[in-house]
Amino acid sequence: MSGFFDRWKRCLGMAFFLAAGWPGRAEMFLLPTANRALFEKGGEERFFVGTVGKPWTTGTFGCVRSDGMQMHEGLDIRCLQRDKRGEPTDPVMATADGTVAYINSRPSLSNYGNYIVLRHEIEGMEIYSLYAHLHGIREGLKAGQQVKAGEEIAIMGHTANTREGISRERAHVHFELDTFVNERFSEWYKKTFPGERNDHGIWNGQNLNGIDPRLILLEQQRMGASFSLVQFIRSETELCRVFVRSTNFPWLKRYGPLVRRNPVAEKEGVAGYEIALDYNGVAIELIPRAASEIKGKGRFILLSVNEAEEKKNPARRLVAKRGSHWELAPHGLSLLELLTF
Repeated sequence: MSGFFDRWKRCLGMAFFLAAGWPGRAEMFLLPTANRALFEKGGEERFFVGTVGKPWTTGTFGCVRSDGMQMHEGLDIRCLQRDKRGEPTDPVMATADGTVAYINSRPSLSNYGNYIVLRHEIEGMEIYSLYAHLHGIREGLKAGQQVKAGEEIAIMGHTANTREGISRERAHVHFELDTFVNERFSEWYKKTFPGERNDHGIWNGQNLNGIDPRLILLEQQRMGASFSLVQFIRSETELCRVFVRSTNFPWLKRYGPLVRRNPVAEKEGVAGYEIALDYNGVAIELIPRAASEIKGKGRFILLSVNEAEEKKNPARRLVAKRGSHWELAPHGLSLLELLTF
């Protein structure tokens, strides 16, 4: 009977949340737990879990750790419920309608511990949500299974394989919204890192590039049903602009709405793509280019750098300045290699 009332209370809470103004469209994201403090003025400390001895901001998305030089690709969301032993009992729920893409139930294999990846189709784009450090995954849940927005998929925990671990007091769910780089990742990884283990295949974290869930959720709340994820991504601040001498790579189909038309390339033929990257390496705009529009002969050509953005968000180290000259750094070249592999 208590299980029935727990489910009833969660459903009532969700109904209240929708009635309070959350857009009800299928293509909108929901918070993955009952913690709503993100939307309350001054509620950040009740929503985010910072790293040990650090403020709540270290639990947010971005270059927020190690003095800005370490990237954190998700939100660390604080628990609300604990059992008599102090263990978290918060249900973790699907952020949107989708399909289970991957489940890792061997915490020793990842610093994410037990985690789940869901695939979502949003405005013609593939978006993936990731839920990590889980105590337990819902019994019977498996890859290929469809789930609904708000459906319980796991219980919050503090699993991880890191040396320092995650204390019971810091229990949280690490929540990401990601783009998927390349289904040939395993081949690329084997070629690039021969002899190194890849325990998660295409679901290796290097193949998932995050976008900021906090900004998305806040913008959804502000704009309501007029929110567009495509427009949100397009409006992201660009770190740099590059040209890739490649005409057929998976991102073009998977994120077609981010590709701009170019009459010159349509008339003369496409010789490559000009790509705007944000500071986390997400290709936020792609423009086909004709041979007549290209200066230079390299496979990857750095066209421009937003110096202010690189100074503000340097963690991914995609570009580097040598004297007065900017160039693609090894991490930037590696990203473009994977993107166009």
